[in-house]
Amino acid sequence: MQKITPFLWFDGRAGEAAAFYTAIFKNSKIVNASTLPDGKMITGTIVLDGQEFMLLDGGPMFKFTEAISLFVKCETQEEVDELWEKLSEGGQPSRCGWLKDKFGLSWQIVPNALGRLMGDPDRKKAQAVMAAMMQMGKIEIAKLQEAYDNA
Repeated sequence: MQKITPFLWFDGRAGEAAAFYTAIFKNSKIVNASTLPDGKMITGTIVLDGQEFMLLDGGPMFKFTEAISLFVKCETQEEVDELWEKLSEGGQPSRCGWLKDKFGLSWQIVPNALGRLMGDPDRKKAQAVMAAMMQMGKIEIAKLQEAYDNA
């Protein structure tokens, strides 16, 4: 059982967000939804690849900021590419693997290779990987590896 669950506040689009996110991530579903008489979701629970989230359609009072982001570990470049493309659609790609989706929620789409390469005890190699990553929007494993190999 998950003890701590992220609770996400949306402005009029909680139901749309639930459908959007569960369509992107494997092993995902809308667990429950409380709706208004017009069918609009007011609260809900979703599971994204095994991680539970609660959603609230709370109105315009609060907005998402980059102070909180969802960090997604990716095994392959294909997974990075797919999640980057889908989550940034209608949103705003940024640098170093960060993006905002169309709801304003910040995500970090990060290949596991980044941590492995940056954690190398050879500081020159690790710093070369960091420098390469700092030049990227979407993180590209091959370019990280190239920087590592050339250091």
